[in-house]
Amino acid sequence: MGRDKALVPVHGAPMVMHVVSALRSAGCDPVQAIGGDAPALAALGLDVVGDGHPGEGPLGGVITALAASADSTVAVVVVACDLPHLTEHTLQAVMAALGDADVAVARTDRLQPMCAVWRRTVLQPLRDAFDAGERRVESVLSSLKFVEVPVNRQDLANVNTPGDLPK
Repeated sequence: MGRDKALVPVHGAPMVMHVVSALRSAGCDPVQAIGGDAPALAALGLDVVGDGHPGEGPLGGVITALAASADSTVAVVVVACDLPHLTEHTLQAVMAALGDADVAVARTDRLQPMCAVWRRTVLQPLRDAFDAGERRVESVLSSLKFVEVPVNRQDLANVNTPGDLPK
């Protein structure tokens, strides 16, 4: 993208604000941005938490999000900033499916681990995997009790290149 994807305009607003809106509509509070352009994200009114593992892949971001959540928090919703079509309905479906699992993960035609609800109790196993060299979220799921939640593929269409931007 040539710059922080979270700040790329989509339908007149930074992409991250579409994600934040869906999270808030689904009842998520507080909403925190992990990593990225902290001054620009803070200027949008977001609580920004520095990524504890910058440039080391999405697993580090999940670990940072879980570690940054309040001690009393049972579960944390973690989603990527590049999902401008994310909906309250999709988030609520994933949140409702957690049950007694460690993680509830959205599934379209494939697992979508950057749209998931994580129990804070998995923080240490995630740290252990990270310390052992793992960086892929998908790789740690097999060691956890997880549930797949079928969701609409369009809701999780991510934006990786300018060509992926909605018209």
